[in-house]
Amino acid sequence: MAAAFPSACGKTNFAMMIPPKSYQGWKLTTIGDDIAWMKPGPTGRLHAINPENGYFGVVPGTNEKSNPNAMKIMSHDTIFTNVARTPDGDLWWEGKDNPPPPDLIDWRGNPWNPASGEKAAHPNSRFTAPAANNPALAPEVNDPEGVPINAIIFGGRRASTIPLIFQAFSWFHGVFLGASMGSEMTAAAVGGHGQVRGDPMAMLPFCGYNMGDYFDHWMEMRKSIKILPRIFHVNWFRKDAEGKFYWPGFGENMRVLDWIVGRCHGHSDAREGSIGWVPRYEDINTEGLEGMTRERFAEMMKIDPDAWRRELVFQNELFLKIYHELPKEMIYQRELLIARL
Repeated sequence: MAAAFPSACGKTNFAMMIPPKSYQGWKLTTIGDDIAWMKPGPTGRLHAINPENGYFGVVPGTNEKSNPNAMKIMSHDTIFTNVARTPDGDLWWEGKDNPPPPDLIDWRGNPWNPASGEKAAHPNSRFTAPAANNPALAPEVNDPEGVPINAIIFGGRRASTIPLIFQAFSWFHGVFLGASMGSEMTAAAVGGHGQVRGDPMAMLPFCGYNMGDYFDHWMEMRKSIKILPRIFHVNWFRKDAEGKFYWPGFGENMRVLDWIVGRCHGHSDAREGSIGWVPRYEDINTEGLEGMTRERFAEMMKIDPDAWRRELVFQNELFLKIYHELPKEMIYQRELLIARL
């Protein structure tokens, strides 16, 4: 699987996921958590390698529950930026397993006052560590042919509108999903914290040429791949009316991956929805998932046509900017979605 999420949307947690107890016998290994270089491979599939030799992630919120593998990786030979320090040289950040110890030095180098309301560690403080530290490192990590990709997953941080998981109808529809995705801005972006920003394929800060040409490259790539990956869209961050996350996230995301694997192998069911193939309550393994009733699942997966029409207006802002370079298939996919809604 290859996944594209904007910054601070769970790429590292996703890449280093440990299956929960309900999935004993399953094993996940990591190629990388940040960059995938993909090209058609000798098997007729899309292949991917990780060009990096380590990991680079956000530390606030990282702990033994959210990402135990990352905590092991950071235990030695790691560089940290803008975290808090204890007088004896230990490190601390918001969301670490222990409460803030006394006499912290904040990320600016000043004594930290818990009553100030200021964060001890910068919200975008980071770590970087060698891949060799990862206990779940895949044995294929240095294979020059890379690994075959069966599924591509796009996703952003959205409090509303976007359901937990759905599958594109086709390669072209999947490219449209990636091109039109948006995410609420976090501390990793400058300004507009919490506002939804279009971030096509999570490449907005990184694409070095016109995005319309980039989309066209994805469209053309279909001709070179005999066995196409299935394309999916996830949103771990949808909230209910009380502002609580519907989905527990972290290791429980394995339940969604289970459905994705089943779709790739043809043994997971779904219903045809207006936005794509959508799992029903009985299609996702919710056994032992506290509070995930059929009714709550339906709320989390709700597709509101009015909200999606507003989404289309938002998506059109980017498409208008690059209209002359935009592949016409994108306009066609947008019109099809409008018709289905």
